[in-house]
Amino acid sequence: MYSLLSHNTFGIEAQAARFVEYHSEDELKRMAAGGLFKERPYFCIGAGSNVLFTRPCYDWTFLHSAIRGVEVTREDADHVEVRVGSGEVWDEFVQTCVIRGWYGVENLSLIPGEVGASAVQNIGAYGAEAKDVIVSVETMDVDGRRRVYDVSECGYGYRTSIFKRADMKNVFVLYVTFRLDKHPHFKLDYGNLRQELGGEEVTLVRVRRAVIDIRQRKLPDPAVQGNAGSFFVNPVIPRTLYEELQASYPQIPHYDVDDVRVKVPAGWLIEQAGWKGRRMGPVAVHDKQALVLVNLGGATGADVVRLADAVRQDVAGKFGIEIRPEVNFL
Repeated sequence: MYSLLSHNTFGIEAQAARFVEYHSEDELKRMAAGGLFKERPYFCIGAGSNVLFTRPCYDWTFLHSAIRGVEVTREDADHVEVRVGSGEVWDEFVQTCVIRGWYGVENLSLIPGEVGASAVQNIGAYGAEAKDVIVSVETMDVDGRRRVYDVSECGYGYRTSIFKRADMKNVFVLYVTFRLDKHPHFKLDYGNLRQELGGEEVTLVRVRRAVIDIRQRKLPDPAVQGNAGSFFVNPVIPRTLYEELQASYPQIPHYDVDDVRVKVPAGWLIEQAGWKGRRMGPVAVHDKQALVLVNLGGATGADVVRLADAVRQDVAGKFGIEIRPEVNFL
């Protein structure tokens, strides 16, 4: 058995029957040809920053991509296209972009995880999403068949893509190609990012630093206190429901999605339901960011699930809004 403790940021102990790392698509293809995926159930895991282990043991093969590399594949006076290995650490890629003067991912600084997961999850923060800069996603399935998905085929939405569908579990991300700007193009009007910059000249380095500073103040370090970042997805609700709630809660924050839908911060709902900072055994809702559930030490996946269910029940009872986990329960 193989310990998965170091492969999940929640810091939850679990055991896997087998753990396999591959460093190239040829290596993955050889694994497929050798029948690896027919031996037992399998799951492809990145940095484990968006998973919750709910069992003590898994009779599964866990796979991890160690495909690295950041390669410029196309460039002109205005844009650069970069092909990135799925095993690259996401924030290291963001740092590379900032150093090289490539615009488009700086608002996504310090998001944990790897590049492959960014394309699966459509990660986002401060008004930016991975889909805004993705050109294509190269994949291989368990039969060794390769396919390149254009961004228009990826079914991107808020924290979702076709790669999250159950029928796509046999598909592994190899590379992601991003299209980045070579001229300044900032998004500063989401959250308090512009305020954090304090009127200074806006540069890539300063925007990245501002995002990192905000995240470090609001979010616990998984190395100190186990967590998976934002545990719940911000719900998108009908504008009519939002207007009804606004009559009772004039300060309810929101972001317009379109003419008939509004996004409401799940953290605000959780805080108003009285859960911010509350503890339930070895787990708690973080005292600075109610969107985050934390492992206080020695928690199991079942402990986290119980807390999440209690939070969801109270939010639904108070506001009539269902909040769903962003974290993948295994």
